[in-house]
Amino acid sequence: MNSEFTIAVHSLVLLAYRPDHMATSDMIAHNVCTHPARVRKVMALLRKHGYVAAKEGTGGGFLLHCDPEQVTLAEMYRLTSMGSVKPGWCSGDVEQDCMIACNMATVMDDIFAGAEKQLIDYFGQMTIRDVLEQLRQEQERKR
Repeated sequence: MNSEFTIAVHSLVLLAYRPDHMATSDMIAHNVCTHPARVRKVMALLRKHGYVAAKEGTGGGFLLHCDPEQVTLAEMYRLTSMGSVKPGWCSGDVEQDCMIACNMATVMDDIFAGAEKQLIDYFGQMTIRDVLEQLRQEQERKR
């Protein structure tokens, strides 16, 4: 998994918290605690897929353009991180004359695919609205 997933979820939850307010990439970056360029990259992706709308120029920023009760974390994972469970390198060599070495990559690919499917199924049970509600509950718990 990568940080783009977290930035996407955080940004959508922030916009869902104040749906009638526009937020600049600087404002979002400050809330996320990252560089505005990273936020702009993720927000461009969210805009391209219709999750946010953007107004450019002075007084511009981003607005939520989706229903937070309908957007799942699985959607955000697929958009930002699909395939990230599998490492870029796997042990073994299909050319070796060893049952372990020549089959390890294929078996591990299946294992990683299964793990990613379970992760997507889990994320599919949670919406942006659910995350916002969990944050509200956490805030209440602190009082």
